[in-house]
Amino acid sequence: MNTTPSSIPHDAPAASARRALVLGGGGSTGNAWLIGVVAGLADAGLDVTGADRIIGTSAGSTAAAQIAGATPAELYAAVLDAPLPQRTRPAGTQASGSPASNHAVPNHLERTGRLIAASADAADMRRRMGAAALDLAASHDGSERWRATVAARLPRQEWPEHELLITAVDATSGEPAVFDRHSGIGLVDAVAASCSSGSAYRIGDKGYIDGGYRRNENADLAAGCGRVLVLSPFGGRTRMPLEWGMQLAAQVEELRAGGSRVEAVFPDSGAEHMFGANAMDPSLRPAAAHAGYNQGKALAARLMEFWK
Repeated sequence: MNTTPSSIPHDAPAASARRALVLGGGGSTGNAWLIGVVAGLADAGLDVTGADRIIGTSAGSTAAAQIAGATPAELYAAVLDAPLPQRTRPAGTQASGSPASNHAVPNHLERTGRLIAASADAADMRRRMGAAALDLAASHDGSERWRATVAARLPRQEWPEHELLITAVDATSGEPAVFDRHSGIGLVDAVAASCSSGSAYRIGDKGYIDGGYRRNENADLAAGCGRVLVLSPFGGRTRMPLEWGMQLAAQVEELRAGGSRVEAVFPDSGAEHMFGANAMDPSLRPAAAHAGYNQGKALAARLMEFWK
């Protein structure tokens, strides 16, 4: 997997001077890698936290909210300095911190894989995922505890002034949801919903599931921005059939067709073992952050002209 900015030609005219930063999902290690990349870029002179629009999905929604309340250097140091927890789950279990991750979901990837395989299309998949998540919530609704966990991770719990979009999916209807500071939903609840990969997260009388079920990185929400930087911990891969168009490549194609310049950054091949089935191992967070930091520093000069 290419770890440098993607090399697809950028000869389409810019849609505008606005810049968008897209932070994809990727579990606990993905969040650490995202913070590391942003911190490495900043230390090398490229601060991307001033983007006009920031889009966060799942673990990327946490990172998007975190960089709105603390400097990249502070966040990076916090990852490296955090005490390493004991590993309590086998590799492959879902442990994004969502309610389901704290209970018995021994093979989340296999279970959701069966739901994907049984689905006719993306809309059907979202409805199936939502129904399964609502069933889990009915047997054990951990929304309150999950909200407290998310709140503890955010340096600031108010929406920032810049345009921040947090993705989720309505668990009942399967309809995509995009929260911002005008949605009437608090930032903590928006992030908690976006990261809820197992049990549905309750906001009022509605349940929500992971924003990655809308589309993997949700980079299409950057439409109208002239420059779009995508950080994808999962390397642009998707578990969905390619004909559904959920994959990053399809989103990038749409953006470029609309006149946006797009660069995508993926983890180095040497760091790929920290993602996928191991993405929920918190003991790997420091290594993931360090890998992201080194990539950010190495890529800063190349991305400087594109971003500025």
